[in-house]
Amino acid sequence: MRYTIPLYILFFLCRNFISAAQELPPVLNFTPEQYNAENQNWDIAQGEQAFIYVANNSGLLEYDGAKWNLYPTSNKTIMRSVAAQNGRIYTGAYMEFGYWERGNGGLLDYTSLSQNVTVPLIEDEQFWNIILVDNLILFQSLDRIYSYNTDTKQFQIIESTSSIVRSFLVGKSVYFQQEGLGLYQLQNGKPVLVSEDAAFSEYLLVALFSRENSLMAVTQKHGIFQLNPNGETSSWQYQAREAIVNETVYSAIQLSDQTLLLGTISNGLYHLDASGSIKYQIDQISGLSNNTVLSLWEDQEAHVWLGLDNGISVVNTNSAFKVYTDYDGSLGAVYAAKKHNGFLYLGTNQGLFYRKEEDATDAYQLIPDTKGQVWSLEVIGDALFCGHHEGTFRVEEDRVISIAKIAGTWNLQQLSPDLIIQGNYSGLYILERKETGWQLRNKLEGFDISSRYFAFSDAQQLYVSHEYKGVFKLRIDKDFQRITESTLLEQIPKGAKSSIFEYNNEVIYAYEDGIFRLNNSTQVFEKDSILSNALLESGGYSSGKLTYDASNNRLWAFNAQEVLYFEPGILADQLKVRRIALPSKTRKDIPGFENITYLGANTYLFGNATGYILFDLDKFNEETYTIRLRTIKNGKPEGRLQAIDQTSTQPFHYQQNSFVFDFSVPEYEKFRAVVYQYRLKGLYEEWTNWSSSATAFFENLPPGTYTFEARARIGDQLSENTIQYSFTVARPWYLSVVAITIYGLMLVLIFIGIQVFNRKFYRKQKERLIEINQRKLELANYENERRIMKLENEKLQQDVESKNRELAASTMSIVKKNELLNAIKKELDSDAQENELKSVIKIIDKNLNPKKDWEFFKEAFNNADKDFLKKIKELHPKLTPNDLKLCAYLRLNLSSKEIAPLLNISVRSVEIKRYRLRKKMELEHEDSLVEYILAV
Repeated sequence: MRYTIPLYILFFLCRNFISAAQELPPVLNFTPEQYNAENQNWDIAQGEQAFIYVANNSGLLEYDGAKWNLYPTSNKTIMRSVAAQNGRIYTGAYMEFGYWERGNGGLLDYTSLSQNVTVPLIEDEQFWNIILVDNLILFQSLDRIYSYNTDTKQFQIIESTSSIVRSFLVGKSVYFQQEGLGLYQLQNGKPVLVSEDAAFSEYLLVALFSRENSLMAVTQKHGIFQLNPNGETSSWQYQAREAIVNETVYSAIQLSDQTLLLGTISNGLYHLDASGSIKYQIDQISGLSNNTVLSLWEDQEAHVWLGLDNGISVVNTNSAFKVYTDYDGSLGAVYAAKKHNGFLYLGTNQGLFYRKEEDATDAYQLIPDTKGQVWSLEVIGDALFCGHHEGTFRVEEDRVISIAKIAGTWNLQQLSPDLIIQGNYSGLYILERKETGWQLRNKLEGFDISSRYFAFSDAQQLYVSHEYKGVFKLRIDKDFQRITESTLLEQIPKGAKSSIFEYNNEVIYAYEDGIFRLNNSTQVFEKDSILSNALLESGGYSSGKLTYDASNNRLWAFNAQEVLYFEPGILADQLKVRRIALPSKTRKDIPGFENITYLGANTYLFGNATGYILFDLDKFNEETYTIRLRTIKNGKPEGRLQAIDQTSTQPFHYQQNSFVFDFSVPEYEKFRAVVYQYRLKGLYEEWTNWSSSATAFFENLPPGTYTFEARARIGDQLSENTIQYSFTVARPWYLSVVAITIYGLMLVLIFIGIQVFNRKFYRKQKERLIEINQRKLELANYENERRIMKLENEKLQQDVESKNRELAASTMSIVKKNELLNAIKKELDSDAQENELKSVIKIIDKNLNPKKDWEFFKEAFNNADKDFLKKIKELHPKLTPNDLKLCAYLRLNLSSKEIAPLLNISVRSVEIKRYRLRKKMELEHEDSLVEYILAV
């Protein structure tokens, strides 16, 4: 008991050290929501196409690197085991085992083998393990082992007198543990006892593997034992024994590099090296989805898959990357890093931290008086400078010396051996080396804008970038005392997360539209299409921050899918681009504050929001890989799409014109993102932009022949193949060859019909035009005749009017004459006793002859209005000649006074005649006699 407390203290310190201060391989996690199945995953295998298969509570999970597919067990029970061989995926479940094969549609089809066993299965029998040995497939339950010969299709059943705990394949030998009996080996189909030592008969075995001609047995709770060739069993004395003595190990595996992985019930995964020392321990706090590891598998690329009690994890043990994660928040987000004088320094949002470079297991310590935001770390000469929110510090191992207490030092750059320029929140400042050390000399007067990024184009001309204001061109006096000229460049748009940098004696500006170089002769920024395309083509803009590695003359940049670096190419004026497939969501960067630091041996440190990532460029081998066309689904646009036979060459019905293509690259490393592009020849010839999506969807394709092509890229490396699939969408019946022939004949007939119709139509049109023209001629003749008649009528009217005028004149002449004669006669009547006058009166009476005047008037009146007297007589037969005379005079619109002389009567008599005439004509009182006569 006296060793118990120190042991627990040692265990606690070991766990704290391992989990909190270690650089771990990347871990990729999949939750049940991602793979769309239940929590527990009991076994893992890898097929020939490098696809991963997992035995899950819901059935068989298949992962191709891009998408998970679930195949439920045939009897809807929990799947316990899985193994892959020769294109078949063997699985074991509750009261069921068999295999899956891929059909022509790209999906797996199941064939049961348990139904072919002649001996009935034991009630509630479950198959926990499957072992593949040449042509034999061994399905192990807790009660039996069923050996299936793939050549003869025959079964051999190996019975057990007690429960079979586990079975193991070591080399080509099959071992299994019988509870309470010991370890057995199958020889010629018969169990042979290997050891009945307590380590094999009393302790539950988890794993069995060979090491230096001995068998190494991992037990669940009692450590690791070694079975020597002479049959002796001993406890393996390894360094991590005390650290894991209290762990319950549920799964274990020996990796290809002879190291050992132990999966525990409550503390995740332990990785032991060949000597038994702990390399690292990963649990739920440090990256796993869950602390209970039910199964382990090493894939072809040395990635370790963990089937967990809640999810699936992949540990990239052979990765070029290592991850340091600040789980407890004591370190913070890393904004800068630098290696200097045997120490590694990290500048974070919480302060400046350090540790000794040679001991990667040391915890980082905070340097006193540096608590707060660190913006930059720069080695200038032999000194390390820290740009801090509270000013500028010089770093001396585990302490700092304050140089300038000017708030917010963004960056520092050497001007000369004795001068440094630094950018601060409030502008630009000059540091000077004195005998007592570096100190603040002066502020560059005339410019007060925050100067995070700046670059010199010559000794006195400086460009400063501000992401919210733009790029300023500054002229500095020779003594670096003040800004003599400041110009905001309107030609360069401002941009979020933009930066300006000096690289290879050129000023480079980067923002969301690309990378621009300053033309030194024209002093104009010009877009570099090669660098801009490299920055933006693979997933879009995420940051314009550029980081320079002076040790290797590399300029680093970042986009949404990759980290890129530019370095001099074969030609002096060209840069070559190298890509590292590291997506922003995976690298957890600080947008606009990305930073990369060279640590030596081609290893870099990338600071992020949760710590940092280490990567070794020497491990980025240009491996070849293949893209595979997984499934093709087809159907109506509005219906459910079904997987199709990819080997079929039959055309698709014209209504089945929507397609979904699923393709993938089986790449399982967390920090090696795969991007894809595709095209559909026959619809468009251009490739799509690179994207992480591994699905292509085409809807409502018109009839025609198409070829689908897709390819992939990881970093700079293109897939060695381009997948192709050609297919035809048939024409609808109304566009078939027969239909088109019928349409052609119909068109010919229609054309002939149109010609016949046109001829008839134009003939009728001609006849109609002739008829119209004839009518026009007749109308013209009629019009001419009408005009002639009108002219004649006008002439006649003029004659009538002339005669009326003559008649009126004659009538008035008679009236005047009669009036004159009556007047003379009246005068003469007063002297009528004289005989001389009587003769004169006779002459006057003779000339006052009404009858003669009427005859004269009647003749003239008939010439002017010959039908009037006839019409009025017809209308009123009772009219007398005297009445007709009165009507004629009234027709001329003569007054009673004018009519009286013509009738040789008084005016009173005329009025009486007019009254009588009205009576004879039977006119109403209100009717006008004259108007009536004029209207006749």
